[in-house]
Order: sequence, then C-alpha cells, then structure tokens
Amino acid sequence: MSFLLRRLVTTSLALGLAQLPPVSLADTPDQELIRQQEREKAQRERLEALPALRLPPPETGGGADWPADETPCFPIHTVRLDGEQAERFRRALAAIGDPAGRCLGALGIAAAARRVQQAIASDGYVTTRVLVGAQHLDTGILTLTVLPGRLRAIRDETASRLRPAHRNAIPVRPGDLLNLRDIEQGLENLKRVPSTEAALRIEPAEQPGISDLVLSGNEAFPYRLTLSADDGGSRSTGRYQGTVTLSIDNLLTLSDLFYFSTGRSLGGDGGPRHGTRNSAVHYSLPFGYWLLGANASDYDYFQTVASPVPGRVYRGNSRNAQLSLSRVLLRSAERKTTLALRGWRRQSSNHVDDNAMASQRRRTAGWELSLGQRAHLAGSLLEGTLTWRRGTGAFNALPAPGQRLGEEDARGGFLRADLGLTLPFSWPGQRWRYAGTLRGQWSDVALTPQDRFAIGGRYSVRGFDGELSLTGERGWLIRNELGLSPGGGSQELYLGLDHGRVGGPSARRLLGRELSGAVIGWRGGSSRLNWDLFAGWPLRKPTGFRTARTTGGFSINSSF
Repeated sequence: MSFLLRRLVTTSLALGLAQLPPVSLADTPDQELIRQQEREKAQRERLEALPALRLPPPETGGGADWPADETPCFPIHTVRLDGEQAERFRRALAAIGDPAGRCLGALGIAAAARRVQQAIASDGYVTTRVLVGAQHLDTGILTLTVLPGRLRAIRDETASRLRPAHRNAIPVRPGDLLNLRDIEQGLENLKRVPSTEAALRIEPAEQPGISDLVLSGNEAFPYRLTLSADDGGSRSTGRYQGTVTLSIDNLLTLSDLFYFSTGRSLGGDGGPRHGTRNSAVHYSLPFGYWLLGANASDYDYFQTVASPVPGRVYRGNSRNAQLSLSRVLLRSAERKTTLALRGWRRQSSNHVDDNAMASQRRRTAGWELSLGQRAHLAGSLLEGTLTWRRGTGAFNALPAPGQRLGEEDARGGFLRADLGLTLPFSWPGQRWRYAGTLRGQWSDVALTPQDRFAIGGRYSVRGFDGELSLTGERGWLIRNELGLSPGGGSQELYLGLDHGRVGGPSARRLLGRELSGAVIGWRGGSSRLNWDLFAGWPLRKPTGFRTARTTGGFSINSSF
C-alpha cells in the first residue's frame, strides 16, 4: 500500500511539473546532462592532451647523385642486399631504381650505397649502416652489406624519480634494432606528464653498429593545483562554474598521470535556489606503444521550482565510468595511427524532493572502438578519428524509458567522425592560424538523448547561449576559425564561423534542423595562466528557437 501511495505521489508531482512554464524548470534533464557531457569532454581534452612530438630527420649528406661518364665502370644488372636482417631492409633497394644497363665505377657504387642508406634512415633506422665489401663486378651483380644498428643499453642521467619511468615508457630494449620512431614514442610517453622535461640522445658504443640511448632531463614539483572558472553553465542551475583540480605526475614513477577535480556553481545569478556539484578522477599509464586509462565522474544539479507547494526541489544526478586501452599501430615521420577500445557505464536519475521519478531513471553500458590518424602535411596538422559506439546489457543495464514505444534504443549503435585541420601561415609579416573542424554522426536507429548529436553552444556551433540545443541521431557541423597572433606572441585574436545540421527520427519534433553562428574572441596564456574571452551571435536559427541575441563568455585556468 505504501508503495502504491509513493508511486501515486511521484506521478502526480511529475505531471504537475510538466505543466510548469518551460523557463521554470531546468530546460529538460536531458539538456542538462548533454551540457555537462560536453563540459567533461572539454576538460578531459585539456588535462589529458598528449604531446605531438616529431624528431628532426637525420642528416643524410650528399653524394647520392649518379656520376656522369665514369671510367672505369662495370655494367650492372642486379643489386643485392646481404647481411644480418637484410630481408627487413630489402625494400630500400627501390631507392636505386632499375640498375639494368647502368655502368658503375667507384663513385657510382658509393652513390648506390648512399641511396640505400638514406632510404633505411628515412624509415627511422638511423644507426643502421650500408657497406660495400669485396665485389665480383664482372658478373654484373653489385652486393651491398647491411650492418643493423642495435641498442646496447639505456643510460640514465636524470633525477632519481625518473629512473624507473623509462622501463615502461621507451619501447626498445637492449639488443633491439634502434629506430627513431621508438625514440619519439618514448619521449611522448615521458613528456605526457607536464612536470617532466626529458631528452634522449644516441651515443655510439665501442663495437660497430652498437649504440646507447642516454636519457637526460629533470622533473619539476609533481603536484599541481589548477583553479578554473567559466560561465558555461545554464541559467536554471547556475551559469558560473568553478573547478579545483589536483594533479599528481609520476605517481608510481611510471610516467603515469593522475588527477582529481571537484567543482560547483559559483552563485551570483540566482542565489541558493539552484546549483551544481561535480567531480572527476582520471588515471592513465603508458607502456611502450600502449596506453591504459580509466575515468570516472559524478554530477549533481538541483533547482527550486515554481509550484503550488513552496520550496519544492527538482534535482538530478549522473554517474559515468570508462576504461580504455589504446595502441599505436603505425608511426612514421609524417603519420601516426592509433586504435582504441573503450568500455563505459553510465547512469542517471531525477527526483522531486526525495521522490524518485522512475520514468527518468537510466542505466546504460557499452563499448566503442575508434581509429585515429594524425598526419603532418606541408606544415599543417591533420587529425581524424572514426568511432563506432554501441550499447550492451552489461552491468545490469536497463532498457531506455522510451524503448517500448520505439522512441529510443539504449543499445543502438552509431558511427561518429571527427576531422581537424590546423594550418599556420604568415601574412604580411604576422603569424596567422586557420583551424577547421568537421564533425559528424550517423545512426539508423532512435538513440537515447545523451547519444544524439547536439548543436548550439560554445562546444559545437558557437554564437548561441547553450540554453537550448538541436539534437538528432544524425548530424554534422563545421567550425572555421582564423586566428592572428600579434607580434608572434602567446596571445591570439580569433574570428569563428560555424554551421551545423541534425536529422533522424527524433529530429521530426524539432522547430528546425540547422544553426549558424559567429564568434570573435581573445585567448592567451603562459605556464601558469590561460584565458579565453569571446562574444558570439546567431546568424541562422529556426523560428521560435530561444537564444540570446549576443552571447558573451569566458574561461580562465590558473595552475600552481
């Protein structure tokens, strides 16, 4: 009987709240969680950013041009590669071209060896050598001998806290072939910890073909406190948000990264009638070309709503957890390809006072697989990610509230793509930067609100205040930004122009499907302080879509 009475009260409260004017309630629970989801993603990208490190190519020297009319010379029809690991380097012979009919003397043979040497070095094997031994050139066969460059030891000249780190960070062991790509990966693993400055240099050993890697560098104080503030919240639950983050670098002296953040609404725009609280924790550990990471977050919001019963509080909460494992599949001088697998769990609920709203309770889980590519092309940086995400029944996941009616599917799959281009250039005598982002999502099933593609706000189509957004199972957006760094300093003035569109089954209920906006801003920073100030305005929106005519915003981060 008490259960039926509790259910009747909860249902009555929910129906009563549904009759309230839209401005009196926190947009919708889904809108609030979408907003927090975007905030968490932006925070993670800022705190977990990986360095993009490229070592300069080795000096190859000259002498690779074919000499003209060399005498004496010997007709050559075949070039062979001999020696240890010769099969691994055989494709470097392509640098010689077709030797048929070529007449080579001493200078020509040296040029052939140097071409093969340069081709091997361009693949990263900078300590591997190509030698010319005794020949029987009257047979028309030129034999080149490869001497593989191997690692003898890693010598550590750093502070004591860094010494264990190279064991899991540098993906090469004594006796392995020495490759520049392994050194780049090792340096990225070491430098992913912000308080660590590391360098690796190659020193030849006494034995030919054998080298040592010498690790040098230092580590600053590993504890960092970061204070952050912005106005990216909503009017209904608190526009001004503050966060305190404690980061501990090299917690286990394994180039591992740990941080814990906690935040809340700062007030100043409605008093104690509404508010938010959030927390997040992260830990990640590299081992060679692998990276293991774990994230968890907690978010609560509340609002005193207008109702016949004074002081009635509407509140919601969400809990998220994710475990990820990624592997660098391919690394070259210009490209890096990464495969990542993630498992996730997410739950949310809403209450009126102390009464749970059963129709808004969610518990979902699933996995995602992503393939990422980073390419350096003619001075520009091109980054792309393709992700497939799907829900499952793991961790006692619940069907979506609207699943029986076909309005949403908690186990539906969708494909998401992100592409970003950064192009720096100078004109006229000033440093400019173009940054373009293309983002899209596709699904042929009805998705839950948090999985839908959302546009409208500082994290998607700028120029809108973010109080409302357009969402759909399918969608795309493009962000264009042109920045100017006066005097080549660390500050930047920028102008942005964005456009987005959504579609899919749920989009049929929207006022429209497209948004366009513009933004102008000023950002800058130093080792301890970073800021972003901007103003934006909508250029195109559906009739009836409520947003401010002009939206100003800020974010500031200070580290100690």
